[in-house]
Amino acid sequence: MHAKGMFDVKVTPVASDGKSDSPITRMSIEKQFHGDLEGSSKGEMLSAGSPVKGSAGYVAMEQVSGTIHGHTGTFILQHNAVMDRGKPSLSIAVVPDSATDGLAGLKGTMNIIINEGKHSYDFEYSLPENH
Repeated sequence: MHAKGMFDVKVTPVASDGKSDSPITRMSIEKQFHGDLEGSSKGEMLSAGSPVKGSAGYVAMEQVSGTIHGHTGTFILQHNAVMDRGKPSLSIAVVPDSATDGLAGLKGTMNIIINEGKHSYDFEYSLPENH
């Protein structure tokens, strides 16, 4: 099954102690999903840049609370992404057995599309037969 739509995202740097020279940045993320998935999410992201322009990476975990095609509950998405000199590679998957309530048993992968500054998602998923 597929769920598609747009989302708004707010990324906020988490304050550090100011003593670290680390290239790693920690941020909180909040999203509002619209379309086939209606809901919101909150999560944490770690990102790191590189001295080479266009090369970076991030990992993130976010808990989504919402309704997908009439099924309501929560689930956790795990992100893993790298940018290799401008060439992106992104993997976002539902953490196994993290879904609750009407989404219990949810499995799936999500793709994020950014076009002219607007964010959209394409979520390929499955639910157990008893839903």
